[in-house]
Amino acid sequence: MEKIADILRNKHPQFNTTSSRRKITEALHQMHCENVDYLIVLDDERFMGILTEHDIAEKVLYRSAELEKATVKDFMSTYLPVATLNDSLEYCMQLMERYNVRHVAIYDRFNFNGIVSSHELMRQALSKRQSFFEEKGAAESYGWAY
Repeated sequence: MEKIADILRNKHPQFNTTSSRRKITEALHQMHCENVDYLIVLDDERFMGILTEHDIAEKVLYRSAELEKATVKDFMSTYLPVATLNDSLEYCMQLMERYNVRHVAIYDRFNFNGIVSSHELMRQALSKRQSFFEEKGAAESYGWAY
């Protein structure tokens, strides 16, 4: 059974970080330039939350937040389910389902290690499924040679 540590090991270093004091317009610009749908919010190397496109859209549409004056802190999500490096991919999927979220914060004891998204879990599951089908197809090859 695969562990979360396997996904984090295969991920590129996460540079998509921002500060909670930064203007939301600057964070949106960063998200656009880096082509990411979330930013990890760190203050003094301490995990504070996550800022997603969904958070921004919801607060702009339903709470009439002004983008010019707002900071990341006004928009970010601070409550994420937490998993550890030794937890399984299935456990993370269950957390996402239970809490209706797309991201899980990963910790090793009290140290923040990163974010795992539903997209990354799905990609990992599909890659393993693909290798399963390739092996199965090779085993059931034709009984004759050309």
